[in-house]
Amino acid sequence: MMAEEYKLNKLNELKSMGINPYPYSYKVTNHSEEIKLNFDKLEDTDVTAAGRIIGLRHMGKLYFFDLLDGEGKIQVMAAPNFSSESSLKILENLDTGDFAGVEGKVTKSKRGEISIAAKEITVLSKSLLSLPEKFHGLTDIELRYRKRYLDLISNTEVRKFFVTRSKILKYMRDFFDSRGYVEFETPILQPTYGGANASPFKTYFNALNQDMFLRIADELYLKRLIVGGFEKVYEVSKDFRNEDIDSTHNPEFTQIEAYEMFKDYEDYMKMTEELLSGMVKYLFGSYKIKYQGKELDFTPPFKRLYWVEVLNEKTGVDVSKLTDKEAKEVAERENLDIPMKNSYHVADALFDKYIKPELFNPVFVLDFPAYMSPLTKDKRGNNKLSERFELYLAGKEDANCYSELTDPIEQRKKFEEQDKERKKGDPEAPPIDEDFLEAIEYGMPPTAGIGIAIDRLAMILTDNISIKEVITFPAVKTEKQNGV
Repeated sequence: MMAEEYKLNKLNELKSMGINPYPYSYKVTNHSEEIKLNFDKLEDTDVTAAGRIIGLRHMGKLYFFDLLDGEGKIQVMAAPNFSSESSLKILENLDTGDFAGVEGKVTKSKRGEISIAAKEITVLSKSLLSLPEKFHGLTDIELRYRKRYLDLISNTEVRKFFVTRSKILKYMRDFFDSRGYVEFETPILQPTYGGANASPFKTYFNALNQDMFLRIADELYLKRLIVGGFEKVYEVSKDFRNEDIDSTHNPEFTQIEAYEMFKDYEDYMKMTEELLSGMVKYLFGSYKIKYQGKELDFTPPFKRLYWVEVLNEKTGVDVSKLTDKEAKEVAERENLDIPMKNSYHVADALFDKYIKPELFNPVFVLDFPAYMSPLTKDKRGNNKLSERFELYLAGKEDANCYSELTDPIEQRKKFEEQDKERKKGDPEAPPIDEDFLEAIEYGMPPTAGIGIAIDRLAMILTDNISIKEVITFPAVKTEKQNGV
C-alpha cells in the first residue's frame, strides 16, 4: 500500500519547518487515566502526555483531539490564547493516527470534560496511512486478525482481553512458583514428536542433516527432568499441531504443563480446583462470572463425571471394551463422520456427540478408556480404564491430567500399539520415542502431570467465543500482495 499523497505533503511541510517528524524520545510525566483519576490534585498543574491522535477536530481557532495512550484517552485542547504559535502551525499538519506529545495544564472544557490545555505540541510520528473507517472500528474479522495492530487502535476494548490473558499467565506462574515448582524451557525442535495424539509440523535441520518436528507437547521432555531428579517442574510453552483452525483450535497455541513427583491425578484435581477457582476470584472478585450470557460458577469443589459410565448410560456402548471391529459398526449406526473409525476415534466422537454438549460449569471428566491414554497408569482395580481426567469449562476441554505411566515395559507396549495405528494410517498417532523409553528405564518415581490450555481459558475468562480474540496474531491465510 502506498503512502497517501496528502499525508506526504504534510510530512514535507513539517520538515520544511525544521521539525523532525520521527524524533528519538519524549519525556512523559503523566498518562491519561492517571490524570483523570487524580484531577483534584492535578488541576492547573503542568503535565506532559503522549499518544496517538484520534478524533481530531477544530472549531474556528480552537482545536480538539483525543490522545490515546496505553491506559486510555484524554481530550487535548489547543487555541491561540494558551498554545504557542508553532504548536498551532504543527496542528495544521497533523492528522488522526499521528503520534504527538503534549505539554500543558490540566483543566476542564466548558462541557466539563477533563482535558489538557496544550501549550506545546511535539510531533512524535507522522502516519502515512489513514486509520480504517475513520476510526469507527474494524468490522472485517479476517482483517482484524491479520492486522491486529489496527484492531488494537480501532477497537480499544480488545486491549483488555490481552491484559487479562497476561494476568492469567502471571497468576499461574506465581501459583506454581509459590509451591516450589521450577520453570523450564524444553526443545521446540524435536527429533521425535510425542506427548499427545496430533499431526506435527515437519522441518529439516541442515546442520544435523535430519528431519525435525515442531513439538506437539512438552510432556516427554519435562518427564525427563523428573527422571533427572527435579521434583516439581513446569513450562509455559508454544506448541504446534498441524490441524484445522476453528474457534477452539489454532495450529500454534500456548499451554502450561506441570509435573510433580509422588502425586497422582486425585492430588492434581484438588490443585486444579485451587488454581482456577483462586484465579477467577482474584481476577473478578467472585467465583461466578458471565460467559455468553450464562453464569459460569467456579466455586469449588468441581463436579465429577465418569467418562465410560455416563457414555454407557446414554448409548448402551461400553467404550472401555470397544474393539476396532465393533467401533466401525458403532460409527455406522451413529452416523459418525470421522476419517478413522477405530476404537479411539469412535469413543472420542461418541463423547463429543452425547456428553460434551451438556457440559458448562467446571467439571472433571474422569477415567478414560485405557486405550485412549497411552501415557497413563491404569485405573486401580480396573485395567480397562486409566487414571486420567480432562477439565471442561463452558463445554470446552481446558486441561488434561494423568497419573503418569512410569513402568518402562508397559510404556513400550503402549507405544508399540500406537505405532501400529500410525502405520495403519492414523496421522495423529505418534512414533516410538526410544530416548524417552531409555530415560524412564533408569527409574521414574510416581508422578502426576497436567496440561492447561491458556488460549481457551483466556477466551472463556474474557467472554469470547473464539480463541482468535485472545491470540495476538492468530493463524490466517497470507494476504496476496500485488497479485502474488
